[in-house]
Amino acid sequence: MRTRKKKWWIAAILCAVAGAFWWSSFPAKLFGAPVSYVLYDKDNNLLGATIADDGQWRFPLRTSVPEKFKKCVVQFEDKRFFYHFGIDPIAVARALKFNLNKSRSRQGASTLPMQVMRLSHANKERSFFQKIVEAMQAVRLECSYSKKAILALYASNAPFGGNVVGLDAAAWRYFGRSPELLSWSEMATLAVLPNAPSLIHPGKNRELLLKKRNRLLRMLADEKIIDEETFHLSILEPLPQRPFPLPDYAPHLLQRYKLEQKTHEPAIGATTLDIQLQKKVADIVTRHHLRLKANAINNLCALVLDVSTGNALAYVGNISSTNPDDNAYVDIITAPRSPGSTLKPLLYAAALSDGQILPHTLLPDIPTQISGYTPQNFDRSFDGAVPASEALSRSLNIPYVKILQQYKYERFYDLLKQLGTTTMNKPAGHYGLSMILGGSEVTLWDLCGMYAALARSLNSAKRSTGDVYADNFFQPGYLKGKRGNNHSKDLLSLLNLNAIWYTFKAMQEVMRPGDEGLWQQFGSAEKIAWKTGTSFGFRDAWSIGVSSRYVVGVWAGNADGEGRPELLGIKAAAPVMFDIFRELPESPPFAMPTAKVVYEPVCRESGFRAGFDCDNPDTVMLPQRAVNSPLCPYHQTIHLTTQGDARVSDNCYPVSLMKKKSWFVLPPTMEYYYKPLHPGYQSLPPYLPGCNGSNGKGVMELIYPSENSKIYIPLELDGQKGRMICQASHKNSGARIFWHLDDSYLGETTAFHRMAIDASPGFHVLRIVDEEGESVSRRFEVLAPRK
Repeated sequence: MRTRKKKWWIAAILCAVAGAFWWSSFPAKLFGAPVSYVLYDKDNNLLGATIADDGQWRFPLRTSVPEKFKKCVVQFEDKRFFYHFGIDPIAVARALKFNLNKSRSRQGASTLPMQVMRLSHANKERSFFQKIVEAMQAVRLECSYSKKAILALYASNAPFGGNVVGLDAAAWRYFGRSPELLSWSEMATLAVLPNAPSLIHPGKNRELLLKKRNRLLRMLADEKIIDEETFHLSILEPLPQRPFPLPDYAPHLLQRYKLEQKTHEPAIGATTLDIQLQKKVADIVTRHHLRLKANAINNLCALVLDVSTGNALAYVGNISSTNPDDNAYVDIITAPRSPGSTLKPLLYAAALSDGQILPHTLLPDIPTQISGYTPQNFDRSFDGAVPASEALSRSLNIPYVKILQQYKYERFYDLLKQLGTTTMNKPAGHYGLSMILGGSEVTLWDLCGMYAALARSLNSAKRSTGDVYADNFFQPGYLKGKRGNNHSKDLLSLLNLNAIWYTFKAMQEVMRPGDEGLWQQFGSAEKIAWKTGTSFGFRDAWSIGVSSRYVVGVWAGNADGEGRPELLGIKAAAPVMFDIFRELPESPPFAMPTAKVVYEPVCRESGFRAGFDCDNPDTVMLPQRAVNSPLCPYHQTIHLTTQGDARVSDNCYPVSLMKKKSWFVLPPTMEYYYKPLHPGYQSLPPYLPGCNGSNGKGVMELIYPSENSKIYIPLELDGQKGRMICQASHKNSGARIFWHLDDSYLGETTAFHRMAIDASPGFHVLRIVDEEGESVSRRFEVLAPRK
């Protein structure tokens, strides 16, 4: 008795050990083969996929299978799939009986779970022992996975001929559609293929594939899964002829997604893109590229963001081209490039929020040199003085360099970082004042994200107290359900919603290019706030457009940095942007914020806060800090004769007969350039003979050179030593100016005050004197010729 009991214990222990071994020997991960990276749009339409690292088209694991495939594959491969536990005893008995009676052909009894385990042992030889292992592991599979999951494993890893693995890849390669959209005939074709995947190839007994498909369709009809009419229509459908290329609507975003993933686990990306809009934007880019390529402009990209979410709706990272010289593989949307003038609206908004300027403050637009840096307007001309809003819409450089000089480039650098710039990785001093003219680097992704954040903040104005909330400033995104990180928590005091509104209003006043030039005549035309930019050397052309719902960004140029003549934002990029906006629904206008504002009298002529000398000012709603902006410096009260034709003072004219008047007057240099462009501008009347008013103070200025400037005088084309051209201005158009260099008399000028000077290397003092004895001096240095 004791011996028998001992044997039972030994048998129990052996069974337990065997059971534990059976349970633990099951692989932790059934399938470890590399998979394709796959992107879908917001409605689960396939945007594109990469081939797996082992050269197979293998989509990531499905979580479920379409109902048609489930019915087809169960009917064809494993009719009792939903009733057995991994091994089908009836099928095993039938196979044994058949194989014992037949000498040549063999019949298997593999169930779908057994086939899953065989697929997981990809390179193992098929043998009787291996069959036993697969059967045992199939039972183990049934213990850990649901029937639905087992079907998904089979559908995702079954071979479908050639380098096509899995149902998804097969549906797209053979029928050009997702599995959910296949007909009964198409699904039946795929269901029989794993049983003999080589039959899919043309010329390899495709008649047998047709017979297998039709036999399965007959089985479905017999089981009342499909009706007779569906059966007869299905067998008339042809077999697939040649593999379809997979969709490739967002190749650059697909490559970006692949690079940004650290493992193969998140290989399927559900994006926020709209496939229909993506196609339209890609077509627009292709069409405009044909135009630009005539000027050897090889690259073009476009991005569309949804303002409210910051999500990408269209992402065309570059042109479509197989020519390696076109560098079409480069994703320009994420490439750091010189932004040209596209940062000026951000500085305008910052300066308005700070109270440094008002929306239409007159800014100097005259020859300028700042610590050796000499900014120039694009057309090399000067306006003398220009409203800040107009300087923005016309993209004038000098006024914005002066704004940045006052705002401080270090402060603006910090603001750009907080708004979302991620590519300015050098200290602020590296960029300096040139930052506002494109002397830094940004990506189209970051730039569009910053403008989307401004628009998003403005859209929240109705339910806010006038604060700009940091939660509105986050990185754009392209994956569903995944929002970008916030850039800062310190934005509440940096920007004012009213200032953002004025910024977009100024951006709406830009004249549209080409046939859009008369857009303001049409009441239905959507007002888009937009800005162009052109980098130094004509290397980058930009256009950024903002509405209350969308941001559209476009870049044109060459990925290798080659500049091209006429590569301008207004010509190369803006037409693309407006064509894209035509494909978008119209957006409502931005509402003007009314919180955290003040009402201030503003001088009509100068745009400054009205001082005591400004008559008839306008009361304007302004950002809260506008109370700190300076009073108008360009108005002064003067006294005239009774006839109003000359200025007088109390030492030369009866006070009772004087006529007092407010007069708008600019400094001499600003007036010199401003007056020819503004016929209505009136210079100060001269003093009545015998009156000694201002003693000549402020009537004359030296425009060039500036104080302590360093000047290099190049040789002329004929090799002769060049001369520097000095320039001065005088309020009296007929005044004579006498020029002296280092106390040596040079000559005199009348009306147009320019003097060519032959100055040797070293330090010099230039002095000008008018007929009244008023004088102005400048110290400058001429640099030695380069060797």
